[in-house]
Amino acid sequence: MPTGSTEAEPAPEQDREALKRHRVLFRAVARRKNPKLRRTDITVTDERVVKRAVKAAALGNAMEWFDFGIYSYLAVTIGKVFFPGGSDTTSLLSSFATFAVAFLVRPLGGAYFGPLGDRIGRKKVLALTMIMMALGTLCIGLIPSYATIGFWSPVLLILFRLIQGFSTGGEYGGASTFIAEYAPDKKRGFFGSFLEMGTLIGYTGAAGIVLLLNTTLGDEAMLNWGWRLPFLIAGPLGLVGLYLRVRLDETPAFQKFEAAHTHSAGGSVVEAEAEFSHLSENAPKKKISEIFSQQWPTLILCIALVGAYNITDYMLLSYMPTYLTDTLHYEESHGLLILLGTMAVLMCVLSTVGKLSDRYGRKPLLMTGMVGFFVLAIPSFLLVKQGSVPAVCAGMALLGLSLVCLLGTMSAALPALFPTNVRYGSLSIGYNLAVSLFGGTTPLVITALMDVFDKNVMVPAYYTMGAALVGVIAVACMKETAQQPLEGSPPSVATKEEAVELIEAQTTEPRF
Repeated sequence: MPTGSTEAEPAPEQDREALKRHRVLFRAVARRKNPKLRRTDITVTDERVVKRAVKAAALGNAMEWFDFGIYSYLAVTIGKVFFPGGSDTTSLLSSFATFAVAFLVRPLGGAYFGPLGDRIGRKKVLALTMIMMALGTLCIGLIPSYATIGFWSPVLLILFRLIQGFSTGGEYGGASTFIAEYAPDKKRGFFGSFLEMGTLIGYTGAAGIVLLLNTTLGDEAMLNWGWRLPFLIAGPLGLVGLYLRVRLDETPAFQKFEAAHTHSAGGSVVEAEAEFSHLSENAPKKKISEIFSQQWPTLILCIALVGAYNITDYMLLSYMPTYLTDTLHYEESHGLLILLGTMAVLMCVLSTVGKLSDRYGRKPLLMTGMVGFFVLAIPSFLLVKQGSVPAVCAGMALLGLSLVCLLGTMSAALPALFPTNVRYGSLSIGYNLAVSLFGGTTPLVITALMDVFDKNVMVPAYYTMGAALVGVIAVACMKETAQQPLEGSPPSVATKEEAVELIEAQTTEPRF
């Protein structure tokens, strides 16, 4: 997280007062420089407020993905607890099928929470998704095993996985929109990278707890009751995430958009913003049909980008531990330990990648990641196939370096594809359609393909290359958005001096 002042964190009321002071000071400067400039044409951000917003979104996202990652790292154990009949492959396939079930309802969650976030505000919906995810995960930890209640055990597992998937449908689109609309234009990549830092922290926490339990409890205790412990932690973590999110104000971009559509004909936009900033329900209701009819070209681009990104992401962060254990017969703890090391390295360089995307653009970084996966997938899996710890670590590192180019950039690139009035809804629908079709099914598809092709250990490499090729085409088709205002929102700058420079650059000098 970016380092801030050592002073006590300001309360939300102090945040609002700080923003008001920034606005008043800036308006005075703006009127001196350009009297005809509208007072709301530029937003001057308060860095303390931006950091608070990023922390809340990223830490809440970490807790969501901690809940979701637990299932991935306990897939083998869960298969034995809930699907004990048949071969080990059948049990694992059943477990991954249940993992994929949650992704089938993610588009429904995105279609519900996304437009809702465009109507009543980003903050309220993100708090709601936090509650649902925590409850769904907690309930999984309370389900009796198949040996106790038989058929109803996997039925309940599927039910609570559906609740998890539905709530997650509103998470990424809302969290990335939340950070993007708070961040200044020239630092959106840097601040956006902390959203994926939250994702990695969540996955790392889940993998670390599973590793600790596997090491200390042993196989028998894990099968009997140990697997429940990570799921039961979700309740307290959910309360922490909820507390962080409800303390924040709505994003400045959404408040400005809402005020512009709710102020009276005789009132100013600024007066309306102050009067209606808390009445998010006044915003026009967004219809899903409008998103599909007006944004369909960008939706297709979003689906292609996210599909390629998520196949590579879930292949490395979700499927790889199972691949090492089930296919290469590694000790489960060894596979998790290597993955933990990989994710630790990714977290160390993630914010640097975000800064690079601000400086050089989103497209160069995204293209580097996609090309990296296409070129390095086969060498990486050949190294992993060798089985020795140095070779496995080297293969994982090659894949991780390609992935970090996507992780550090995508959360800033995707929200910029859509205008403010439909950003949350459009991004949630496009993102979750792609994740449902391609991302969440990655472990299931790879496991099934390997079974079809006689345990060919290079299947994951070929699947990754296909996804990367689609990603290369998608990145080539997108427009550059680095250092530019979000569509439908005014320019956002970090300082008053930067605002003055922007005004001077936009001001046309008179000619004689």
